Amino acid sequence: MLAKVKSGEMALDDAVARLIGLPYQEMGFAKVDHHRELRCGFPEVVLGQGKTAEQVAAIVQQLSSASDRVLVTKADEACFDAVRQLVPDASYHPVARAITVHRGGEEPLRPGIMVVSAGTSDIPVAEEAAVAAEIMGNVVERCYDVGVAGVHRLLDHLPELQQAKVVVVVAGMEGALPSVVGGLVAVPVIAVPTSVGYGASFGGLAPLLAMLNSCAAGVSVVNIDNGFGAGYLAALINR
Repeated sequence: MLAKVKSGEMALDDAVARLIGLPYQEMGFAKVDHHRELRCGFPEVVLGQGKTAEQVAAIVQQLSSASDRVLVTKADEACFDAVRQLVPDASYHPVARAITVHRGGEEPLRPGIMVVSAGTSDIPVAEEAAVAAEIMGNVVERCYDVGVAGVHRLLDHLPELQQAKVVVVVAGMEGALPSVVGGLVAVPVIAVPTSVGYGASFGGLAPLLAMLNSCAAGVSVVNIDNGFGAGYLAALINR
């Protein structure tokens, strides 16, 4: 919006209409933060979990009216169907359980992010991270099912890992993979514990604590199943 105003492409009335919705729009059940993109460089991200499909659709409609990029996380297909009724150009990423709206010109994408998963069961969280980083303008390389139970699978991808600028590592069970990756690369590693596992995994608490106690330098940790948070952070680092 600011770019259009500066270049003289936006009429004064249109600019005033946009500013009326800043810094947020009251919707009764939600206060949509239209100012987020100006403050942080990316629009407010919608958590689909815990909201009705109609609420998510209404929020996305308002966000997409003011921004070319919208991201909804933890959303199911019923939620996407409601969104698509109001925003026809929305897309659904079923593995990541994410809804995106991405309009505008083709911007050059920044290479440098690699997303790694320990097991196949961790891929949904890894894909959430990848989708988040991609909509923020990055090229994301994926490397899945390379956990420590067969570490040779990871070592086969060592050249790609060492060329990355930031690596997101997603793992459940005992959560050992981020420490291994952290000992192999010279860039930030963002560890994502998942709730994948059973028994003493405690729904992701065991890998969370293992990652927080990593002996490898340069490893940071986000919350359990927080692929979005890891992808967002990786995009900021890569930028």
